[in-house]
Amino acid sequence: MHNIFQIPTVYAGVITDAKPLTSILSDILNFLLSIIGISGILGLVIAGVIYITAAGSEDRMRLAKNAAIGSVIGIAIALGSLILTGQLAAFFS
Repeated sequence: MHNIFQIPTVYAGVITDAKPLTSILSDILNFLLSIIGISGILGLVIAGVIYITAAGSEDRMRLAKNAAIGSVIGIAIALGSLILTGQLAAFFS
């Protein structure tokens, strides 16, 4: 059969060459926890901007402080989860 589109043929490897399920799940969890950490840092930056632009308004300063505390808690949870999943992945592999 003549290949008119000049697309190379790809052959699948042996099933033993596949990544283990624990490794795939660990990669997915690391990705999601990294996204959570980045959004926590962005929340911290936004809280700082709100605090700077509060211009003495007690409500805006309280809002910024609560947002900063929530962002720090979120970052701590994400880092703790990242460490925990790394340790569990190392334990089970």
